[in-house]
Amino acid sequence: MMDSPSRPKLFDFHGVSMTSSFTDNWETVQNFQARPDDVVIATYPKSGTTWVSYILDLLYFGQMSPERQNTIPIYERVPFLEITESGPNIHSLIFLMSLPTTPRLIKTHLPVQFVPKSFWGQNCRMVYVARNAKDNMVSSFHFARMNSYIPEPGDWNSHFQKFLAGKMLFGSWYDHVNCWWKKKQTYSNLHYMFYEDLVEDTGREIDKLCSFLSLSPSAEEKTRVMSEVKFDNMKNNAMTNYSAKPGMNFEISPFLRKGIVGDWKNHFTVAQNEEFNEDYKKKMKDPTLQFRTEI
Repeated sequence: MMDSPSRPKLFDFHGVSMTSSFTDNWETVQNFQARPDDVVIATYPKSGTTWVSYILDLLYFGQMSPERQNTIPIYERVPFLEITESGPNIHSLIFLMSLPTTPRLIKTHLPVQFVPKSFWGQNCRMVYVARNAKDNMVSSFHFARMNSYIPEPGDWNSHFQKFLAGKMLFGSWYDHVNCWWKKKQTYSNLHYMFYEDLVEDTGREIDKLCSFLSLSPSAEEKTRVMSEVKFDNMKNNAMTNYSAKPGMNFEISPFLRKGIVGDWKNHFTVAQNEEFNEDYKKKMKDPTLQFRTEI
């Protein structure tokens, strides 16, 4: 059996835990020239990024170019702004620069303070998706187990402690969701949405997205989008399930695993839940930002 490539290590980068895959091309990313019609999908990893990327891609281009849906994987349709695939020259920005679509849909996991300035300067629309910390922790654990491009999670208990300490790729969940929420107060072109709301009523959340983006799909179009973005359909769709992406071991865990709210109950011990809840109270001080851990 071939040895798996050695996993990258986290290091402190301007106060945020990162790996070199996301910092190698830092200057190029920071100097990225946004266009006023760019739409950015921003998330802390494992918060529904692919789901919302696919929803937006279908809303904008589903009718216009159906062959795009069947032949181009989602990670090429919605490129990942800051990733360097292998070596400083092979970069997601190459896909981004050559995107034939208007608007360009761009994905990022960057904390708000790292987002290239031109996005704010051009007043680009930003869609931020947040997911409750307990389910996010579980999802990121299984993702790290199967993805050789990110650091080893260790066992569940050590992952749990790392998450509480913010020693995660892209830093602390608490900082990420709070700072993007705070940005919403001063930047009006930011739509902040919750994974739990999307699971509870996908149609309602798609309506809110359409209203934010000034889109008006027909009833028929909306029905089609709703069907395409159902979890099982995405899980079985080779263009959205990441099965063509190297470095991911689907025998350990699929990229799209369960897509539910409340799976944390299958992982947290009673003691861990108590420890988590105490820690959460200390870190989540803003009463206007509320998450649901079950629906």
